[in-house]
Amino acid sequence: MLNVAAALQRGKTPSAGEGRAALPFPDPWILMAALLLLALGLLMVTSASMPIAHRETGQPFYFLIRQGTFVLIGLFIAGGIFQIPLARWRQASPLLLMAAMGLLVLVLMPGIGTEVNGSMRWIRLGSVGVQTSEIAKLFTLIYVADYLRRHGAELQTADIRISALALLRPMAVLAVLAVLLLLEPDFGSVVVLMATALGMVFLAGVNLWQFGALIAGTSAVMTVLLWSSPYRRARLVSFLNPWDDPFASGFQLTQSLIAIGRGELLGVGLGESVQKLFYLPEAYTDFLFAVLAEELGLIGILTIIALFMILVWRAFRIGQCAQRLGHGFSAWLAYGIGLWFGIQSLFNMGVNMGVLPTKGLTLPLMSYGGSSVIVMCTALALLLRIDVETRASKVPEE
Repeated sequence: MLNVAAALQRGKTPSAGEGRAALPFPDPWILMAALLLLALGLLMVTSASMPIAHRETGQPFYFLIRQGTFVLIGLFIAGGIFQIPLARWRQASPLLLMAAMGLLVLVLMPGIGTEVNGSMRWIRLGSVGVQTSEIAKLFTLIYVADYLRRHGAELQTADIRISALALLRPMAVLAVLAVLLLLEPDFGSVVVLMATALGMVFLAGVNLWQFGALIAGTSAVMTVLLWSSPYRRARLVSFLNPWDDPFASGFQLTQSLIAIGRGELLGVGLGESVQKLFYLPEAYTDFLFAVLAEELGLIGILTIIALFMILVWRAFRIGQCAQRLGHGFSAWLAYGIGLWFGIQSLFNMGVNMGVLPTKGLTLPLMSYGGSSVIVMCTALALLLRIDVETRASKVPEE
């Protein structure tokens, strides 16, 4: 075990001679929750997509086959990612940030980016569209985790000038990424990325007065951006009272609320949803949660919430353990992944239940979409790597 810990500290994968077999088994709670969410996601994508798949392709299981393929690719990539020592990711963090910016610039270029529903969010590779914002979010969180490792002491210092500068540098980087995302436009990804990064900075021990000023400034900018766009403003107005115009601007939300209301305690039964029959738009992507609520009821909702809570809980426990051992990068990245899953799942459920404006965010590991499921599997592989490296680096008491 000591040889394994020494190899990990050098940023190398332990060789067979150093005791590769001594690496702990990955966290079973994360594995169980993630696999159940993936399985339930496949089940609900199948149920929600069969009517539209049959109408548009003549193959009822078209979206199941594609989503199943994406899940297999995601698990395969996650297996490879799990083998890479965290030191390699830490060393590559500046390059990953540049790659994130490059991808967000590329998707805006005519002839490279593909426009869907008025947004330039995808780069087409054959028959598959890659949503660059998903990759950019992961790469950005890796950079922020490394920045907090290197400059965490500056954020906590009593010298206001030093701590303010340490806080503003990553915020400037995030502002550039936010502008690129807004040009697509992808306001939902901006909200998730900023909320996750701010959560990581808060956990790093930033000065509370400066953090409060940053939150106020960020909220003001977000409000201006929200109100300055007629499209986003219309979404906000319809969200506040969708029943004012239930057949136009409030159509999505009213249909979602009808679906959730029909589910009651036990649901109407798997495959028995009425709202997925061309009433609820995006039934197998953004509004998959509403179909799940209709078919599986409150019991299904509580099950999904519990599984996401397990992922967030374990991420924070792993982060705390890494922080106690002085593994700053591992700790902040674990916190970031936990916040990302928690915030995005909360936003998606909130949109479906009418407590948040529509943002076009997927439900992690469940909604249809190759980019989302593959990147989320990759993020969980990094979290599991943090877990095994942290436990392997503990020196057993003699």
